[in-house]
Amino acid sequence: MKGIYTSDGIESRTDIWKRYSYLVRHEALRLQVRLPASVELDDLIQAGSLGLINAIDSFDPKKGVALPVYIIQRIRWALTDELRERDWVPRRIRSNAREISAVIQRLEQEKGQAAEEAEVAEAMGVSLLVYQRMLTESNTSQLYSLDELHEKFSDEFEAVDDQHKQLDPLAGLIKKNLTDRIAEGIKHLPEREQLILSLYYHQELNMRQVAEILEVTETRVSQLHSHALKRLRARLTLND
Repeated sequence: MKGIYTSDGIESRTDIWKRYSYLVRHEALRLQVRLPASVELDDLIQAGSLGLINAIDSFDPKKGVALPVYIIQRIRWALTDELRERDWVPRRIRSNAREISAVIQRLEQEKGQAAEEAEVAEAMGVSLLVYQRMLTESNTSQLYSLDELHEKFSDEFEAVDDQHKQLDPLAGLIKKNLTDRIAEGIKHLPEREQLILSLYYHQELNMRQVAEILEVTETRVSQLHSHALKRLRARLTLND
């Protein structure tokens, strides 16, 4: 069996599979907690396993990407592709998410400061309770949401291959100007929302752990996470 050159020398594909196969379940579980109960863990694991196989077969050390980073990325791509093929997010939720971002953009442009949840709810003609329910619903539809912001607003990507032109924003493998745009946008978020994004994406805590730190419910963390990403999307659109 042909070996693969890695930082540890030449390794067989079988050895690489044994070393990193645990990442498939780890990433599948990490994603499943944000999905409806109808999405089976076994289906995610199957898709992730195909992503791992693809990563092992296509890894090229000349690209300058570390093998573990590349493997995680290909697993995540495979999971995201699996869900996109299912098109499991109801049209109503997608529509609400777009409307929320548009209203936030308009209010913050008019006010020159961050729009409060109650203000957005009033502008949409719904109660605060209904608005927060919309945030919770749309948060479960955001797959690797910061990745999607990169996909929407980037001009160029440092591509790994022709099939995938998007890299995880936290892996530091994309153009610096795009990273700077998002980093600058995050600076303008309310401090609490900045903290949530940092804990969730950079420290990779789950919603329960973030909730414990902030001393709020998981549902509230989900709402604040959703609101932060929509606010960030609105700001990037405004400055685009």
